[in-house]
Amino acid sequence: MTIRIAREEDIPQLLPLMRGLAKFEHYIDVFSITEEVILDHGFRRNPPSFFCFVAEDPETRKIVGMLVYYFIPYTAIAKPTLYIKELFVAPEARNLRVGEALMEAVAREAVANDCGVIKWEVAPWNKDSMRFYERLGAEPNHDWVDYSMKPEVFRKLAGRD
Repeated sequence: MTIRIAREEDIPQLLPLMRGLAKFEHYIDVFSITEEVILDHGFRRNPPSFFCFVAEDPETRKIVGMLVYYFIPYTAIAKPTLYIKELFVAPEARNLRVGEALMEAVAREAVANDCGVIKWEVAPWNKDSMRFYERLGAEPNHDWVDYSMKPEVFRKLAGRD
């Protein structure tokens, strides 16, 4: 498997992986990503809104895994945080160490950018992913609780109701 930075020509293969993750994680009903969104946010903006590693089968040129990440430039530890937004491996490529290879690539990226930490979220029901991450040395963060606001809530809060 070849692990590399995603290129514009990968977009038609990235979108089905992103959609597959949305189905797996039960948010397909709000999934709004299109090829145009990926192109704009990942390849046309400077700096891009996200970065992406892909796992490509060198024989078939099929992309079978992706890891989407971005940087939070400043934190209390005075170093950037690398935040993993999405990690997904196509079902046919699971158990081939594709996820591990993608995590190794992002770890090298964190070292190269002098990051202080790599962070991500895992759904509490996704025990397989938790075991995978913990096998790599990750630990759950029990110090913080994840919060979010939906648009109707933050629009009301902003007085834009």
